[in-house]
Amino acid sequence: MGYSGASGGHEAILAAERLVERHRYGGPSAWLGIDQITGRLRLALDRIMGEGGLWAPELAARALRQSEGEVQEAAQLIRAHRSTLPRVAYSEPVHADELRVSRRISPAFRNPPGSQLLGRTLDYVGRLLDLMPEEQAKARVHEPAPVPEPPVHHNGHDGHDPRRPPRLLGLLRSMGMLVDRRTDGDPEPYDITRLPVRPGVPRSARLTAMARAETGALVHLWYASTFQPGRHNHEFPGEVRHGTLPVRVRHPLTGNPVKVAEVRVTEVETIDDLDRAEEDRSRLDLGYGMCFGHNERKAIAMAGLDLLVHRDGGRTSLEQEVLLTLDGIEASGFLEHLKLPHYVDFRSVLDRKRAVRAAMEKAAGR
Repeated sequence: MGYSGASGGHEAILAAERLVERHRYGGPSAWLGIDQITGRLRLALDRIMGEGGLWAPELAARALRQSEGEVQEAAQLIRAHRSTLPRVAYSEPVHADELRVSRRISPAFRNPPGSQLLGRTLDYVGRLLDLMPEEQAKARVHEPAPVPEPPVHHNGHDGHDPRRPPRLLGLLRSMGMLVDRRTDGDPEPYDITRLPVRPGVPRSARLTAMARAETGALVHLWYASTFQPGRHNHEFPGEVRHGTLPVRVRHPLTGNPVKVAEVRVTEVETIDDLDRAEEDRSRLDLGYGMCFGHNERKAIAMAGLDLLVHRDGGRTSLEQEVLLTLDGIEASGFLEHLKLPHYVDFRSVLDRKRAVRAAMEKAAGR
């Protein structure tokens, strides 16, 4: 098998790019507006912003349009754009209790402190393809929505803000049911964009890596780790929340915190049964997950892996997998580079094989 260099590669690449642009900017359908994408493809944009590490709905919409609907490519565009932006300020720490919820459920308690708030969800309906004509669908929008019954409060009062319900975590702590993994002080979060990530980093680094992870990869690793032979986890989400958090920065003149934006996040606290001989079997442990946008699958898997890594204690390579294999942009980048020219590499492999074959034939006396 022979190899020869090919000329004209630059012209071929330019022609390939022109074919992409011809479909992106032309084609038989109408131009897809940014407002259409932000208004209709909310969950796709949430994934792009989460995996790209940048909350910017309009930029995410442009990235999704440019990538022709490929979420991973759009996330890569967002992350690349983020790397070009100047860092003009650092946001102030925000307590998760400031979350103003639009959805809050507790699979663990039927009547948790506060109330269940189902919000916008399809969790309780069948997965049936909607073939409703456009005119009929538009008419459905104007139909009166069913009025839910007022929530029944079983915690002795109903004076709380339903958009900021008390945490189930507080109830469990008051019952003495949780192990306490809190540490003294308030260490600065580990910045995985500026510091190396390897096993042994603080918990904040693992949580950041999972918040930026590719959703499918994260769910797969959690699922595979949960159902390994010999592992019997009893985890379930204690609370799932989706809502908005404020973003504050210090005013350059007054030095006072000023709210400059809001971001939507999903937050999950997962409970696990401690049942090993070396553990306190009279208590429960808690895992945590928070990510950009409305992505409950990701946040639940994230909280589950937070628990699994802690309980694993470095016995296996789980922490390394969490830190180094879940970034979809890195994984896709490695995969995509395999399509680029590898002529020299492959030629060296063939040369080595020929040399080994020649040596074997010589040793056999041929």
